[in-house]
Amino acid sequence: MKNIQAIKYISLSVLSLAALISFYRFLISPPKSFPAGSIISVESGASLVSISENLKEKEIIRSKGVLQFFAILFGGDRHVVAGDYFFDRPISVWKVAYRIVLGKHHLKVIKITIPEGFGVKDIAGLLAIQFPKIDKAEFLNKAGKLEGYLFPDTYFFYPTMTIDEIISLLSQNFDQKTASLKNDIEKSGHTLGDIITMASLIEKEAGGPGDKTAISGILWKRFEAKIALQVDVAPDTYKYRGLPPAPIAGFMNSSWPLAPPTSPPLGVAPTAATAPTSSGA
Repeated sequence: MKNIQAIKYISLSVLSLAALISFYRFLISPPKSFPAGSIISVESGASLVSISENLKEKEIIRSKGVLQFFAILFGGDRHVVAGDYFFDRPISVWKVAYRIVLGKHHLKVIKITIPEGFGVKDIAGLLAIQFPKIDKAEFLNKAGKLEGYLFPDTYFFYPTMTIDEIISLLSQNFDQKTASLKNDIEKSGHTLGDIITMASLIEKEAGGPGDKTAISGILWKRFEAKIALQVDVAPDTYKYRGLPPAPIAGFMNSSWPLAPPTSPPLGVAPTAATAPTSSGA
């Protein structure tokens, strides 16, 4: 009798173990075709159901239901964090759920510092070094009209970011950093566009930081007197009055000239008062 009970106990244990192994193998463990080294996107606002369907389709998990169970267990349907997730190796479904609930992206961000004065072309070259997939020509085409309006700063980019996302980030940073200057801009009597363009002229014309104050005063006084600016770095300013139609360089904090400082009346060589008005002035 004891032998029969022992056999039943052993059989039940073996069956239980086999069931657990099968459960793990077919539901918990990663698929054999798990795409190691891939990046999977979880869209903002996506439901847990659609996320689990996408992960199964991408062969990250075996079971949608098991993923949903663990996700709800760890944080609930509303706690899935959107973004790009890097999977360097196969992991079980509970680990996948844990990561998307807590936002464990495992993406190494790329730190890039854009120096002051860097124009769109300079920025394109800098990005192309860090982002091999970035097409410089495409970046120049999309960002060309934003010359002077991409803020120089230290940025942290995900390696999966698109050109549009990068441009948007730089542009939004410019808006945020200059928003506090709105009142000063209005008091100056100049438009934001005029100030940005003038700053680019000052930056390119100055031989060093010490020259910028004097150059700013000279150029603003010439601008207000409606005579040619005569800036060597922008030849058209010898032929036309007013500012060029667009900035000629990237944004510079140190060249931000809201109000003309004290300086010689019109600079060292005021001439050509009869120059025609530029179409961009």
